[in-house]
Amino acid sequence: MSEIKNIIAEGKSILGIEFGSTRIKAVLIEPNTFKPIAQGAHEWENRLEDGLWTYHLDDIWSGLQDCYQDLQKDVQNQYGVQIKKLASIGFSAMMHGYMAFDKNGNHLAQFRTWRNANTTEAAEKLTELFQFNIPERWSISHLYQCILNKEKHVTSVDFFTTLAGYVHWKLTGQKVLGVGDASGMFPIDSNTHDYNQKYLEQFNKILYEEKMPYTLEHLLPKVLCAGDDAGSLTAEGAKLLDVSGTLEPGCPICPPEGDAGTGMVATNSVAVRTGNVSAGTSIFAMVVLEKALEKLHREIDCVTTPDGLQVAMVHANNCTSDLNAWVGLFADFLKAAHIDMDMNTLFKTLYNEALNNGAPDCDGIITYGYLSGENITSMPEGRPLLARMPTSKFTVGNLFRSNLNTSLGAIRLGMDILKKEHVKVDKLLGHGGLFKTKGVGQSIMADALNIPVWVMTTAGEGGAWGIALLAAYRVQKDKETLPEFLENKVFHDAQGSKIDPNPKGVEGFNAFLERYVLCLGVERQAVNCLKR
Repeated sequence: MSEIKNIIAEGKSILGIEFGSTRIKAVLIEPNTFKPIAQGAHEWENRLEDGLWTYHLDDIWSGLQDCYQDLQKDVQNQYGVQIKKLASIGFSAMMHGYMAFDKNGNHLAQFRTWRNANTTEAAEKLTELFQFNIPERWSISHLYQCILNKEKHVTSVDFFTTLAGYVHWKLTGQKVLGVGDASGMFPIDSNTHDYNQKYLEQFNKILYEEKMPYTLEHLLPKVLCAGDDAGSLTAEGAKLLDVSGTLEPGCPICPPEGDAGTGMVATNSVAVRTGNVSAGTSIFAMVVLEKALEKLHREIDCVTTPDGLQVAMVHANNCTSDLNAWVGLFADFLKAAHIDMDMNTLFKTLYNEALNNGAPDCDGIITYGYLSGENITSMPEGRPLLARMPTSKFTVGNLFRSNLNTSLGAIRLGMDILKKEHVKVDKLLGHGGLFKTKGVGQSIMADALNIPVWVMTTAGEGGAWGIALLAAYRVQKDKETLPEFLENKVFHDAQGSKIDPNPKGVEGFNAFLERYVLCLGVERQAVNCLKR
């Protein structure tokens, strides 16, 4: 405790902050073992306004400030000191989306998050033009859709970026982005670690034809790799982050990254033939490739690691949100019945009931946790849905096994494509909210993907820890590669558990998946018939 207190007091601690879909989290680490020593958090929710998923700018800054103050309280309570200096900082956030600004820095249009699927026309046209998959949630899809829609603001755009890039810009004055996050804005050339020049030229022709007063190079943030100089905390930035005025400016800040990149770092999955699955509000699997995929697949994104290696990304918009809503329903029942049970216990009870007493095929119960549209299954909007056979055993175990299975349904379909492309994965690591109940999400994922799944003891730290590690890498004096830094200094003594697929579980999940695919027509009819 005394040693950590001195580290904080002397300004040697390192801070990572990540904006997740439902929580902003801060993790403070010490510079020797890189282990967390304090944490802070702020709960927030996206809003559905005018048909678009968004957060207000005020939500971003009040949330960040509250998260940092919560961290300060934790430091004060544990160590009796305040954070006045930091060795380095990193910021990360949900990838993709659209934040556009004019030449005076004014925000031009509603912040559109990754969750929006209103850019189908733009994404399809760009994919056809580039012969490279451009998903609906990518930033370039949002910009082009705004142009196609002839939105008034598009002629005034001077800069557009992601949420992480926006926060970093305001705290440092630098319009930059880590290569991993940038690869979710526009395709990256893995040889140059910069935007693909051929595709830039093709898009610039579109801009010329649409009479836009700019080229794309002018609008995009500068691309940086892990360890690069991304600026430092300005005096204005320090006041924005710490409203108490205690934090001093001047500390270096690493390139801002997306949650996919920080998930790779937090699971030591940045080397070739490693992979990880992040399972929370959305779910995505990242596999670092030995070579480029041979074919264009609309279900697979091609992005990069924070140091620029090519990655196949299978992304599904929906994972635990509806699952959490079902847990909330049981919590409401307990409250109505005047039964006291905390949420952690309730989650453990329901998840373990699913694993231990739910049929692997869910006995004919089919659910879709689609709160929003789903690209892998070509679903334009979301309608959470439950259907079952009259003969199905409608038990708590079967219901929650179905909810857990369906949270992995879309991602399984994407992973099947990678198998057909002969992509090799030596190790798959899981992290995120799905794995908080020990062994349950891990077991069901192993069965769903038919591959051993590892969960490390650090998995619960998530992306905030991952961006803190990138902040630490930014100020490391040793000239190691990012995989060497993680392997030799961070994870050399990492503890974790491995769960192999259970043959009966694999068979059961395959039977569930068959119904999942057959019943997509029912989900599509729900979208068509159940209107706001």
